[in-house]
Amino acid sequence: MPESDTSQLLHVVVLLAAAVVAVPVFRRLGLGSVLGYLAAGVAVGPFGLALFARPEAILHVAELGVVLFLFVVGMEMRPSHLWALRRQIFGLGPLQIGACALVLTGCGLLLGLAPPVAFIAASGFVLTSTAIVMQMLAERGDIATPRGQKMVSILLFEDLLIVPLLALVAFMAPAQAGDAGGSRLLSVAIAAGSLAALVAAGLFLLNPLFRLLAAARAREVMTAAALLVVLGAALLMEMGGLSMAMGAFVAGVLLSESTFRHQIQAEIEPFRGLLLGLFFLAVGMSLDLAVVAADWRFVLMAVPLMMFAKALCIYVVARMLHTGHADAVDRAVLMAQGGEFAFVLYSAAQAAGVLPGEVNNAMTAVVVLSMALTPLAAIATRRVRRRDSESVPDGVEPASGQSGSVLMIGFGRFGQVVSQSLLARDVDVTIIDSDVEMIASAARFGFKVYYGDGTRLDVLHASGAGSARAIAVCVDDRAAADRIVELVQSAFPQARLLVRAYDRPHKLKLVAAGVDVAIRETFAAALQFGEAALRELDVDPDEAARVTAEVRRLEVERFELERLAGLAAGAGMMRTNTGPKPAPLTAPRRQARVLGPDAETAAPPPPAAADEPPGPVA
Repeated sequence: MPESDTSQLLHVVVLLAAAVVAVPVFRRLGLGSVLGYLAAGVAVGPFGLALFARPEAILHVAELGVVLFLFVVGMEMRPSHLWALRRQIFGLGPLQIGACALVLTGCGLLLGLAPPVAFIAASGFVLTSTAIVMQMLAERGDIATPRGQKMVSILLFEDLLIVPLLALVAFMAPAQAGDAGGSRLLSVAIAAGSLAALVAAGLFLLNPLFRLLAAARAREVMTAAALLVVLGAALLMEMGGLSMAMGAFVAGVLLSESTFRHQIQAEIEPFRGLLLGLFFLAVGMSLDLAVVAADWRFVLMAVPLMMFAKALCIYVVARMLHTGHADAVDRAVLMAQGGEFAFVLYSAAQAAGVLPGEVNNAMTAVVVLSMALTPLAAIATRRVRRRDSESVPDGVEPASGQSGSVLMIGFGRFGQVVSQSLLARDVDVTIIDSDVEMIASAARFGFKVYYGDGTRLDVLHASGAGSARAIAVCVDDRAAADRIVELVQSAFPQARLLVRAYDRPHKLKLVAAGVDVAIRETFAAALQFGEAALRELDVDPDEAARVTAEVRRLEVERFELERLAGLAAGAGMMRTNTGPKPAPLTAPRRQARVLGPDAETAAPPPPAAADEPPGPVA
């Protein structure tokens, strides 16, 4: 093997070894995977063990991790949902960014920078690290929560902001010969054309492409196609002057309604995790300790000043828009750092003669240090808030020393109905909830509900989980339910575990995790609703009951097929309103008929399912 190939293979081995060693250690210490990657990058980089001389080359490749991450996030953002976030993207985003840019420019002036230089330095620091915030939200399971969605909206606006900022840098550059105005207009036209081309391709080409590849039944080709879509969209946006991450996000949104969405996500996931980890490693390697040592006074003042100022602005804007104190603090801490787009902006400003080289180096070090400090700040804040939360609000009683046969976690609408069956048989039920208003409301109706957060192991112990025969997880938060399942399975194996599932994918996940019973929260009510609708249309009650039984039976069969072969495997078993279409395990569709007292004699009903075992309710 040539020496150069051996050297490249050695670099790959070193990177993998650094990640494999550092990340588990940091997670074990409760510091998170992001900080583990960053520390590993500093250790093996040119300013640590000096195993890598050009970290910027690795960083350029590793940016694909951020691209893939944004693609996966885009697939979770259906166009209707994205439209619902428009006020947050174009309302909250500009307000927060404008306030931060103004205050951080003032900080730059305090640090002795000239006004144009201070503005560029502030603008780069305003652009939060999408990779770090999204990774931390993902580890906490907060991306889909309202507070997570607000942060995602701001990050999306910041990705859009890099384009006008780069144009502004070109405008601030010393005058040069040529039609600068015409060149800028041409750049805007190219960017708009690239975006339009991507949207057109997504609407008219992507679904037919994946349908054709799925028919070929070649797993490796599907993987290649998924990567082609992501990287092709990213390349098209980069050629148009936009960010690669924005291109990948748009491609993900265009595929969010696709029937192949889950399959594509499964193909992308291993590459996303690996490349995102490589990105954090490369950021750690980019920390130039020589620059920090040479300009330590500036760096030592700039890092805390700019992080604190940005966090304060974010908090004030959040509170002005009626965000709660806890969520405002959380957003301020997570977004109080510069990001990867700052490197692009600073490099472009230096090339245009707007930003001196020494300021570029110093501000790059400031941004990297702020990225490294963010996980630590989040951990410290979380621990302080946890200590504060240990003080129980007035008027409620914390769980302590309970020993009921059943521990019910969550007492919303779902939990209240569940409790009636248990209490009808005089089962000793311990109920906990973290909603103070809910506890007070339940008390007015004669219920004793203890205050406690079911995602905390100490609260579960105090609530009697160690002696409970069954634990019913009735919370309406999917991420919280998953966390409780992990804790119960590891610490309380003696208890039967029953979990409220948010939807079909969540139930599949819970069943794969080994819970004893997973009940989809809307399925049984929807079956009753459908049967009632048939009766209101004058269908014989016995026939309506038989139809409902058959729907239940097919649902059980479909769920089992999806459990074994993936979510898309059971799509053909669903009855649709697009015409006759025989499907596996179902009889060919009959012709639709008018229902009513004057309708003709109905066709024979489907075979009764009375002899079929009902199976679990999905």
